[in-house]
Amino acid sequence: MRSFSLLVVNEWLKMAKKRSFFIPYAIAAVAAIALGWILKRWGGEMLTGASALDYTVLMSGMSGFGQMTAMLAIIFTAGIVSGEHGQGTIKFLLIRGQSRSAVLASKYTAAVLFTLSLAVWLTVLSFAAGAFFFGTDAGEAGWRDVLVAGGSTLVYSIIFMTLAFMMGVLTRSTGAAMGVGMASVMFSGIVIPKSFYKYVLFPNADLSVYSQGGHAPIQGMSLGFSIAVLAAYLVLFLVASFVTFKKRDIA
Repeated sequence: MRSFSLLVVNEWLKMAKKRSFFIPYAIAAVAAIALGWILKRWGGEMLTGASALDYTVLMSGMSGFGQMTAMLAIIFTAGIVSGEHGQGTIKFLLIRGQSRSAVLASKYTAAVLFTLSLAVWLTVLSFAAGAFFFGTDAGEAGWRDVLVAGGSTLVYSIIFMTLAFMMGVLTRSTGAAMGVGMASVMFSGIVIPKSFYKYVLFPNADLSVYSQGGHAPIQGMSLGFSIAVLAAYLVLFLVASFVTFKKRDIA
């Protein structure tokens, strides 16, 4: 367990050494502050009675910066495997007595931690900006709404980040991984009103549609159904990644 933890720390340090590491955090911070200022200045009566929690739900949810969070996670983590192939450094990891499964698992764990940290950072910054511009008095939203909005965004981001991660393993191409991941995020809002489409990844990715009595995108869908579908896709993406990585010739 300790050796695996060291692998994860190693992967995190490699990400942190990149000059672009803090760019996603900076983009989220600028967006949280800039949108708060814009809404405060020109929101007018639309935001009468709004609070820090209301603004946090708006920003961290899928209707706010949620999709951008997923895109930033995809952009930064898409090359975590393919980049090592391109540079030839993947060989050095595999000659240190660690199994291929452990190496790939450490990379995926680091990617998940990065996605989690980005979602938490956005939520914290949104609350701070909301408190500054709108105050902390009680509004329409509560902490449960914040957890639902942030949790839905986190699940959404991890699903599409995992898809991009799989594409990076299968193709060894950062561009392909990034392109497929970004395209999937953009297509996720498309809903085809056909019964078979409820088994597709896209209409199930946004769990926030079920909050506050929201209607399912397609008849026959429910929160439990969408969670089961997402879990099945997540397992499929990871199995494809690990099987390919273990069998492929690294030389």
